[in-house]
Amino acid sequence: MSALSAMNTVRLFAAVLPPEDVSGQLADVVAGLRSLPGSDGLRWTGVPGWHFTLAFYGEVAEDVVPELSERLARAAQRTEGFALSVRGGGQFGHGRALWAGAGGEVGVLRVLAGLAEEAGRGAGVEMGEHRHYKAHLTVARSREAFETRPYVEVLDGFTSRTWTVGELALVRSNLPRAGVVGEQPRYEVVGRWVLGSGRRGGV
Repeated sequence: MSALSAMNTVRLFAAVLPPEDVSGQLADVVAGLRSLPGSDGLRWTGVPGWHFTLAFYGEVAEDVVPELSERLARAAQRTEGFALSVRGGGQFGHGRALWAGAGGEVGVLRVLAGLAEEAGRGAGVEMGEHRHYKAHLTVARSREAFETRPYVEVLDGFTSRTWTVGELALVRSNLPRAGVVGEQPRYEVVGRWVLGSGRRGGV
């Protein structure tokens, strides 16, 4: 049975996923961040939630997914593998989101993000207003403004090993159940396409 079966809509986004060892390098740094004063006021994102989102599609009708997948396959074909690392960090919204950044061929990542967005629009997904793409991997969130300077200073000194991005992923996110304290979203890769080489797997 398909991972997308028996559902009317699915919550989807396109992403580049870091390798396990790169996530491990970042996890060591995040462990240090979680020892800083006030860190218990943040909602920390677990390793399974670390990804460079290319395009967020939101709730997508199930019958739209095949066309979206075909368009993502073509986007992958148009992009050759490229070098990337997790590097530096920053924040959005006065500390409401703390993130690690990207290093390497970030320009290619930005082009791939544009292609993933075009794939959504071409498939009829409501994408909203186009925004400038900022490559980031969210490590923590806060419901209120938070002083992130000590955290950003630590992240600024971090650079992971460089890897070659070889695929584009379509990921389904399952939101936490209401009222369950501390529960994290669950993520499931439902499509993968090798860059420059067409489709592998998929939905």
